[in-house]
Amino acid sequence: MLKLLGKHDAGSTFDQDVISILSAALDDAWKTVQISGAFAGDGDEERARDTLAKQIIEMAKQGERDQRRLSDAAVVHLAQERATGSERYSARNG
Repeated sequence: MLKLLGKHDAGSTFDQDVISILSAALDDAWKTVQISGAFAGDGDEERARDTLAKQIIEMAKQGERDQRRLSDAAVVHLAQERATGSERYSARNG
């Protein structure tokens, strides 16, 4: 998560407690995605994790600190991106 924070954090600073929450939320979200089988062998795993992390970080910047809400919202965001055929995934899957 620290690597992803550096990539997406655009200047916001989170303390260690918040980083722990964000990391746990990302882990939970990724487990949900893996269980769903949505990315089984399609090569988009890294992009999917990046999308989850970005959404979690954006919500945290807005003040969200609930691990479950962060995780659930990130998974929903990822599913919506894939369902609408966003540019991020359309080149691979569309």
